Amino acid sequence: MLFGAAGLRTHIWNNNLRSLILLAGFPVLLILIGFAITLVWMGFSGDGFDTAKGDVTAAALDGALQLLPRIMLVSLIVAAVWFTIAWFFHQRMIDASTGARTVRREEEKQLYNLLENLCVSRGMTMPRLAIIETDAMNAYASGVREDQYTVTVTRGLMNRLDRDELEAVLAHELSHIRHSDVRMMVIAIIFVGIISFAAEITFRGLLRGGVRGGRRGGGVLILAAFAMIALAYLLAILIRFSLSRRREYMADAGAVELTKNPDAMISALQKISGQAEIEKAPSEVRELFIENPKAGFLGVFATHPPIEKRIDMLVEHAGGRRPHPSVPQV
Repeated sequence: MLFGAAGLRTHIWNNNLRSLILLAGFPVLLILIGFAITLVWMGFSGDGFDTAKGDVTAAALDGALQLLPRIMLVSLIVAAVWFTIAWFFHQRMIDASTGARTVRREEEKQLYNLLENLCVSRGMTMPRLAIIETDAMNAYASGVREDQYTVTVTRGLMNRLDRDELEAVLAHELSHIRHSDVRMMVIAIIFVGIISFAAEITFRGLLRGGVRGGRRGGGVLILAAFAMIALAYLLAILIRFSLSRRREYMADAGAVELTKNPDAMISALQKISGQAEIEKAPSEVRELFIENPKAGFLGVFATHPPIEKRIDMLVEHAGGRRPHPSVPQV
């Protein structure tokens, strides 16, 4: 086994604790952006400037700090409203963005039975099952509560994986649900969406108005605000990606625990590698996928560990056999 039963529970607990701590930082980042927006407004309006000298004064920052309680209140209200909407309607938005449709047992009997048997073996409530009609090979789990949980697979995955491999992929996605990964990732995506939206609106305002649009000395405040927003956005992205990378190893381990078949998980990953691209899926949804080939700059912004490293873990810790390099990917 990749992890023993006790070790797996400890690992899940530690990951969830770290995730909660990281997610707690999102409202703080949103308040930071709110403060930066206030500095931008002061830079353009000239509030807090010594007009005789034309320089930014301590009064400008003092004014922004005096508004901080209001900024915090507004930021938290916006976050709460956004989060509430996303909590109830995010699944519909995800389905609409990927083109996923719900299927019943009579439509996809083998797939449905595989998922149901895995759920029965662990006493889990059967999640909704959905399919994306694409030749790409991918899958993901989504939802934030039991009545929303959904496992989605592509037609390409169903056509090219054998029964054991398909079962391993379904077990991987069920493990994301069992480990509360899905809930955490959706929450992270929701908060980063708020930060991205606020940052984009502010950047557009800066580009339209320009640093020179403010009073003399306002450019200093505007540049400081620009740096704050860029920092908040970068930290939010890095936090979100770090949550995703850790959990893929855990879900692979969970799949082996459910199926007792590390070779099937290894073989499925090998076939999926290089065949997972779904162009129409938004970047936020791709982070939920079993494989996201988008690595970003030098892999810094990769949302998933390389498949080769995941296979290495399964070989080293789960007793799996490394596939022969000459085996063609179907």
